[in-house]
Amino acid sequence: MWGIMFSIFFQTLKNKGLDVTLSEWLTLQQALNQGLCESSLTKFYYVARMILVKSETDFDKFDMAFDECFKGIRSDDEVTNRMLRWLDKPEMNDLLHEEDKEYLNRVEQIQIDKDDVEQKYKQRLKDQDSEHNGGSYWIGTMGKTSFGNTGGNIGGIRVGGSTGYQSAFQVIGARKYRDFRDDRMLDNRQFQMALRKLRQFSTKLDIPKTELDIDQTVDKTCNNGGCLQIVMDRPRKNSVKLLLLMDSGGTMIPYCNLLNELFQAVHKSNHYKEVKAYYFHNCIYSHVYKTPECENGDWIETEWMFRNLDKDFKVIIVGDAAMAPEELYAKDGNYRGPNGGYSGEEWLMRMRRKYKKIVWLNPKMSLVPAPWREAETRIKALFPMLPLTVAGLNDAMEILMKRV
Repeated sequence: MWGIMFSIFFQTLKNKGLDVTLSEWLTLQQALNQGLCESSLTKFYYVARMILVKSETDFDKFDMAFDECFKGIRSDDEVTNRMLRWLDKPEMNDLLHEEDKEYLNRVEQIQIDKDDVEQKYKQRLKDQDSEHNGGSYWIGTMGKTSFGNTGGNIGGIRVGGSTGYQSAFQVIGARKYRDFRDDRMLDNRQFQMALRKLRQFSTKLDIPKTELDIDQTVDKTCNNGGCLQIVMDRPRKNSVKLLLLMDSGGTMIPYCNLLNELFQAVHKSNHYKEVKAYYFHNCIYSHVYKTPECENGDWIETEWMFRNLDKDFKVIIVGDAAMAPEELYAKDGNYRGPNGGYSGEEWLMRMRRKYKKIVWLNPKMSLVPAPWREAETRIKALFPMLPLTVAGLNDAMEILMKRV
């Protein structure tokens, strides 16, 4: 049975996207044979995570796989649904006295016997058969023991409830590492952090020398016998010009907030030499729109964009590439406006010929329905296509900044 269970665990880890090697898996088996987990599911969790997970960005994937495989296993520290109902008392937070909070905040150091607390906790789980609020023995709320929630004990095991004093050394059943993942959808701050990599400084600008050159100032001062000699230089300016093209409407509606975050992040990054942002629906045709509503007339001609935005612009296209084949290949495939004599594919090929640095970010990479997948495959052949995740955006920035 256990052999089958561990085989399932190995496959589940793989399915969640963890790169577990055979060598690492054999190391885990050796750790089990040497008794490092001491027949404890909790200790097995930590030992397995330490051996199998290479980066904190994968902690959440590991947690999901572990929960999927072992959530039905009986354990000494298993918390039943009935006990969690007993402990679900959010109103208890309002009953904490201010003096108790002040006392807890004043405590600077308390020595905790972790093993002793864990042993007592396991015994209480076996013995307890009713709800407890207050008191100093059972698992409950508002008490003085080392297990439960909203109580007055520093250190211990929080069971249920929400974190309060940040003093528990163990929290049962929490996925604490979701925000560590590098394959999750982005927020405004993550967009800004990634966009900072899109920098190409130039000092060859004909502007006054108004910026202190620290290195040259130190060198000149040293060569001048220690007598301070200030050296100024022209400020560095980011010479990157950015063109952002975003798919809007239809299957992109679920991602409108995400596109808004990207738009805001780009415009908060005011250090670019020039930024232009336009919208399209499904594919780029003879016009791109000024607003995400993509209304006829509220647009500019794509030819005008080619003439006025030179080839040095770095282009980020955001879209799910979900469209019918005729929208990409037919010269009249644009059902919302004019094609301008070219198919969508031909407009994209003209984009590629005009701009040398283009990436396509896809919020649902390879997840589009089968009838529309042909368009995604073709667009992948035209441009580097990456998922709209933390890792995907970072990779996109490297492609855009790579010297030809």
